[in-house]
Amino acid sequence: MKSCSIITAMLMLASQLQRVAAFGMKGVYNPNIIQRSFHTNKQYRLAAAAAAAAASGEGGGRVSSAVVDKDLISKTSQKKKKRKQVKLDTNPPKGTRDFYPEDMRLQTWLFTHWREVAKTYGFSEYDAPVLESESLYTRKAGEEVTEQLYNFVDKGDRNVALRPEMTPSLARMVMAKKGGLNLPLKWFSIPQCWRYERMTRGRRREHYQWNMDIWGVGGVEVEAELLSAMVNFFERVGLTSDDVGIKVNS
Repeated sequence: MKSCSIITAMLMLASQLQRVAAFGMKGVYNPNIIQRSFHTNKQYRLAAAAAAAAASGEGGGRVSSAVVDKDLISKTSQKKKKRKQVKLDTNPPKGTRDFYPEDMRLQTWLFTHWREVAKTYGFSEYDAPVLESESLYTRKAGEEVTEQLYNFVDKGDRNVALRPEMTPSLARMVMAKKGGLNLPLKWFSIPQCWRYERMTRGRRREHYQWNMDIWGVGGVEVEAELLSAMVNFFERVGLTSDDVGIKVNS
């Protein structure tokens, strides 16, 4: 019924405006406008009566589908059914691990010793993106590394991979400077590396490693310095020859 009341009020307002317009701005009577107003008002009244009859379900003729379907508004405003939520898996992805505060304290302790030893021998720390172009590893990498790549195609249709080792990234960084670095280079890093491989006890698909690299120096002096740094680290953390051994391959 509210819709009928609104229509009636609008029709009455239109009728009054037309009567005022019939006399014009100077009050001049215009019978033609009055006649048009009379016919127009009659049409409005007929339209209002038809709308009221349709709203009450009376009368004949065609009725708007919006009137017939009383649930139209509820249908259009009804919220979409929620998708069934998948139960949250509280475990990290297979092959990875969480580091709780007690784990982080141990990791920080270990990494601190690595950094102190490296700086004692004059090495500078560097890092590179954990995500690299796949071609960086497939061009000259061995078959084992290529088969174990954690690789995929990103949203930009680029073939990328999580780094399985740090040496290719180091080589890319040195080449990017195009001879602009002063040799010899003594750099170290503690990268997180990824390999999609069969997991065994104590070996997951992601790990950290301590890298110490020397570029621009030949001879066995380089190997001797790196071995000395390694022994220095073992002594710092209380490991002796009774605990670990060092083997050098040719």
